[in-house]
Amino acid sequence: MKDKKNRAFLKWAGGKYSLIEDINAKLPEAKKLIEPFVGAGSVFLNTNYSKYLLNDINPDLINLYNIVKHQSTDYITDSAKLFTSAYNEEQRYYQMRQEFNDSEDIYERAVYFLYLNRHGYNGLCRYNKSGKFNVPFGRYKAPYFPEKELLYFAEKSQLATFTCDSFEKVFTRARKGSVIYCDPPYAPISKTAMFNSYATGGFTLDNQIKLASLASHTGYTRNIPVLVSNHDTEFTRDIYQGAEMTKLQVSRLISQNGSARLKVAELLALYQTKPNVE
Repeated sequence: MKDKKNRAFLKWAGGKYSLIEDINAKLPEAKKLIEPFVGAGSVFLNTNYSKYLLNDINPDLINLYNIVKHQSTDYITDSAKLFTSAYNEEQRYYQMRQEFNDSEDIYERAVYFLYLNRHGYNGLCRYNKSGKFNVPFGRYKAPYFPEKELLYFAEKSQLATFTCDSFEKVFTRARKGSVIYCDPPYAPISKTAMFNSYATGGFTLDNQIKLASLASHTGYTRNIPVLVSNHDTEFTRDIYQGAEMTKLQVSRLISQNGSARLKVAELLALYQTKPNVE
């Protein structure tokens, strides 16, 4: 009988729930799992390490996780109040989104964040250049309140430390006995998409190359294994040269330039020093 998989309490574009088996098959044993790009935390929730260092560059996400870790009972009670039909209306959604953007209270923002995540379009997490959350209303019949998932996250998060730093800084914290899993924003699937996606900032091609270089150095020079997931493209295969690469059978449809739908495979790149055989 298969072990039950645990779902994240947040909806998340590019979440790893469907790829857990493939990722677990490649993750080496260690005492601690380090994730520089934790996202919704599906890998954290479906692995069994003694300790976790979980990082994301989004402060709203990390503040939310720390609140669920330390104040889960209050947080669940307060968040559940927003999951009623009265709050599942377009005008109310935009009012709540405005309140989230105006608020500087970490706890209040965390409560609104879950509401926006479950009521907004496709569970997207997107901010404009001014740092304001700008995802439109999702028009769902009855958004699900993830109480069970929140309780499991709260329990498991007692093993975790949450940080909000650059991926480069997180790599410097890794020590022997750890393994690093990286799920960065994926590289674009074509040169056209590359230009469009990367002209306005975000996770650039230089960031992709820097991450691959850090992964290689950490895996082969520091002897701390690193597993990276990304799209399977000519570009990613080039920057992950030297790693043990696995093409995943799972592929998903990606919209390119709004017209065509392409099926794109995914790739796991493992940097791990092979033991010396006499």
